[in-house]
Amino acid sequence: MSETANKNRKSSATTSLPMTFEAEDLDALRSAYFTLEHPSLAARLSGVIGTPIDMAIHLLPKSWYKSFHQAAERAIGKALEVAVSAMRRRQDFSENEIYFKMLIAGTGGLGGFFGLPGLLIELPVSTTVMIRGIAEIAREEGEDIHTAEAQMACIQVFALGGKVESDDAAETGYYGIRLALSGYMSAAIAHVTKQGFSADSGPVVLRLLNAVASRFGVTVSQRAAAQILPVVGAVGAAAVNTIFMQHFQSMARAHFTVRRLERKYGEAFVRAHYKSFE
Repeated sequence: MSETANKNRKSSATTSLPMTFEAEDLDALRSAYFTLEHPSLAARLSGVIGTPIDMAIHLLPKSWYKSFHQAAERAIGKALEVAVSAMRRRQDFSENEIYFKMLIAGTGGLGGFFGLPGLLIELPVSTTVMIRGIAEIAREEGEDIHTAEAQMACIQVFALGGKVESDDAAETGYYGIRLALSGYMSAAIAHVTKQGFSADSGPVVLRLLNAVASRFGVTVSQRAAAQILPVVGAVGAAAVNTIFMQHFQSMARAHFTVRRLERKYGEAFVRAHYKSFE
């Protein structure tokens, strides 16, 4: 191929992506930015329980934090296993949507009767229900949820909105979290693509689940703090569980909106505009 042809080919590839945002897409990116950078779970829970979450968290026994992390990791692993199985069967995630919303509220109410032990038992159920909703949102935003990449992107949602002590300033924002997880994601995608997923998928997938669980455990702690207050009880626990689910649905919508725009405009272009909202 001649040098001129090569230049023309490169020029065509460079100009194949839109160079400016459509107004509707720019508005969608701006909305996603504010959702991802300003997660509202703590504020919404505080509104329900009438007590700032930061104060409620101090009431949690210190010994429970490790249990939350372990429970979060088991819950995410189980949710992924169930979701991948459903995706392979090409199951319609939009079916029985009302049923699943009622189920997650009901499991929260059940957990409320038994306090913190009930939460640890119920968490895998609610997490599995939540990932079904996350997968449906991913599909609505143009993801092929039957691919390992989309499945891992669904799991990535559980890491959004949770800050851990080891984070530095670069890892607290949306793109910072994606960067921090990128190595785990790539290895897990390659592994699942080649060998599939099961509960004993090996250290590659477990490292991703552990990294996500460390952040997911933060939001689980917030939920637990809201549920242990005497004023909450079973009815309030159902409301807390519903808010917990809605929080991750909002994060999923924003996350997969950004990914959809990246496919349309290119990651660097979208990221530059995303950063401009800071």
